Amino acid sequence: MKVSDILRFKGATLYTVSPETSLSAAVHVMAEKDIGSLVVMEYAKLVGMLTFREVIETLAKSHGTLGSAHVGEVMEQAPLTCSSDTDLDDVRRMMLDKHVRYLPVMDGSTLMGVISFYDVAKAVVEAQSFENTMLKAYIRDWPAEEAK
Repeated sequence: MKVSDILRFKGATLYTVSPETSLSAAVHVMAEKDIGSLVVMEYAKLVGMLTFREVIETLAKSHGTLGSAHVGEVMEQAPLTCSSDTDLDDVRRMMLDKHVRYLPVMDGSTLMGVISFYDVAKAVVEAQSFENTMLKAYIRDWPAEEAK
């Protein structure tokens, strides 16, 4: 299974902000859209990733306030990415090795979407469920042995 398979089912809705966006405004977008990350774009180029992890770190450092911080000050500046052709097993390994929950999908310099650890887990469970169903059907249709 490829990342493109996940994106096909997930849909094409993307939420982005610029580095100059106030952190407070970005948090409101994340809460309103019920999302855990925002891709940070500048002049149609990926420049970072903002997740709830960076927001929580900022809150912890500033004693519970976001203050006047901007996204560019707290974002992950070199986010791990994948392409739509990346195999799902490779994505799982990347996410686990680097403790990444959100992965921008880039085809060249074009942002195709974002996949989450949840999206990957859901795809794996659905693939295993399908395989399990097929194996059970195969076993049920197993030809009986002839008596000797």
